[in-house]
Amino acid sequence: MLRKFLPNNFDFFELFEKQVSYAVEAANTFRIIAEAGSLNENLYNKIQSLEHQGDEITHTIINQLNKTFITPFDREDIYNLAKELDDVIDMFNTITNRIRVYKITGVNPILVEFASVIQDSVKAVQDAIKCMRNVKQHDSIMYSCVEINRLENVGDIMRDKALGALFDNEKDPIVIIKWKEIYTDAETILDICEDVAHIIETILVKQA
Repeated sequence: MLRKFLPNNFDFFELFEKQVSYAVEAANTFRIIAEAGSLNENLYNKIQSLEHQGDEITHTIINQLNKTFITPFDREDIYNLAKELDDVIDMFNTITNRIRVYKITGVNPILVEFASVIQDSVKAVQDAIKCMRNVKQHDSIMYSCVEINRLENVGDIMRDKALGALFDNEKDPIVIIKWKEIYTDAETILDICEDVAHIIETILVKQA
């Protein structure tokens, strides 16, 4: 009888999977931009569209969280996971917009390498999210989280090396400022992916 008066359970996992799919698509698009060494309107608009779709999914998750009586894990963790996944997509919009505003052209091997590492990290986030439906896939989830943490460390080293080379070799202060911010944005994406991994690890610990 009580079930008649309670809201139906909602499939948050489906929305998280959709949200992270937008992040993967944004990562793939960003790699195309980096490898092409140019940003055309189609690619820019695609990133913009993915950012808007990511926002819509985030709002849906939060709105549904306020309506749902029974959730698959802590409400605070659902909120934090949705927010951090949204931040990943937002950062692709930020770095792409910076490339556009700064009129960056030409293939930069460091940015291409960053884009590849970022793509791997976001894909690992997707793998972890997909496994969260089944707590028996604990080992697979942890494997992905460890990989995300490893890639974030790779990103730290890449950023420091890139900035060192930039300050040593570039004489134009405007160019230095532009690339410093782009490299920092790229590493920030990896930082946020690591934040997502930490939230997922926290959820696993609570459910153990």
